[in-house]
Amino acid sequence: MIGRAARSPRAARTPAGLVALALASFALGLAEFVIAGLLPSVSRDLSVSGGTAGLLVTTYAIGVIVGALVVTTALSRIRPKTALIGLVAVFAGANLLCALGPDFEIVLIARVIAGTAHGAYFGIGVVVAVSLVEESRQGRAIAVMLTGLTLANVLGVPLGTLVGQHFGWRVTFGVIVALAVAAMLAIIVLVPQVAPAPTRSLADLRQLLNRQALLSMAVATLGFGGMFGIFTYLAFTLTRVTGYASSTVPWLLLLFGVGLVIGNALGGRLADRALDATLAAALLGLLIVQVAFGLVASSKIGAAVAIILMGMFGFAAAPGYQRRVMRSAVAAGAIASGAPVAAVNLGNALGSWISGFAISDGLGYVSPIWIGAVATALALILLAVAAWSLRAAPAMMPEVAKPPGPPAPARHDQGNSHDRPAARHG
Repeated sequence: MIGRAARSPRAARTPAGLVALALASFALGLAEFVIAGLLPSVSRDLSVSGGTAGLLVTTYAIGVIVGALVVTTALSRIRPKTALIGLVAVFAGANLLCALGPDFEIVLIARVIAGTAHGAYFGIGVVVAVSLVEESRQGRAIAVMLTGLTLANVLGVPLGTLVGQHFGWRVTFGVIVALAVAAMLAIIVLVPQVAPAPTRSLADLRQLLNRQALLSMAVATLGFGGMFGIFTYLAFTLTRVTGYASSTVPWLLLLFGVGLVIGNALGGRLADRALDATLAAALLGLLIVQVAFGLVASSKIGAAVAIILMGMFGFAAAPGYQRRVMRSAVAAGAIASGAPVAAVNLGNALGSWISGFAISDGLGYVSPIWIGAVATALALILLAVAAWSLRAAPAMMPEVAKPPGPPAPARHDQGNSHDRPAARHG
């Protein structure tokens, strides 16, 4: 019975494998986010402008997109645990190259490689994460895995920025390498082998082209991109507009991370209960905070409050982005889990690139905030369109009405998650 399954030991505790996945997420999240606090140091050390240094964020996000879609698909027939180990090893090597790179071009190439491994890791890791828990807890399983990202912001980004300011930004990347090696060992020991969810053909890829999947990915792109464009240049905004000293930036980033932890925890639980309502509330809250931040950017107290609330509302939507895309393209196998990762990082790439362009064009360091607000407003509109179209023609996307289920547990046929209810009744 489903009621009994909900109270089973498997549902009552967090599997150790999820902890290992979260540890790797911590290393990946640190590499992705800490660069925002290090951009001023990197731009000075490598003799490039702030806008050019922002390309280290944009190219990383582009690498994530390639990894989440292309590499995830290419590795979809390999045992997920084996793939994860290899990806974390590549990630560690790329960050070692970042630490040792003699010039901006080498560091830029290393960031692309690291981002590619990052994207494929989350595309495959989510498949493993949801296979370790009952269907009713899959949103929380994703949230546990993403806890590594939030802790990277709470602990890693402020400390990494502090280390970079005192010992050099290259030392921070050396720390990332050490964390990646530790995470790889944890995966070897704690993550069980599960059956892959292969993308068998172009027909599987076409599952991503249905209206609900495309709208869901667009919401993720605009929603997360609207926040990340602001975050990319946050150190510049806080020092050159708000008037904070550079030594205060790590502690302000800590506030952002605290908001992320709160938002991720709430978002994961609420997404299991009311997915679209959770996304709508998170995006609306984010929009209000962004508008307020734009208006009070010169106020130290106002900026500090806006930072923590932006982190909270921005990341409260993260589990929902992942879950909505997976539910609307469940038949696409592993590519369904990689697609939201790609969508979010497309937003990261566009948000950081457009914001950098605006700054280089002389619009100032407040412009990313207003660009982010416009993107968030568009995400809300598209979410409303997606919800309305689903209610108007529910038969067009029957997968969305069902829990996604573990993509490929060993006891079921691979890639046939829509057959799972029949197997359960059996």
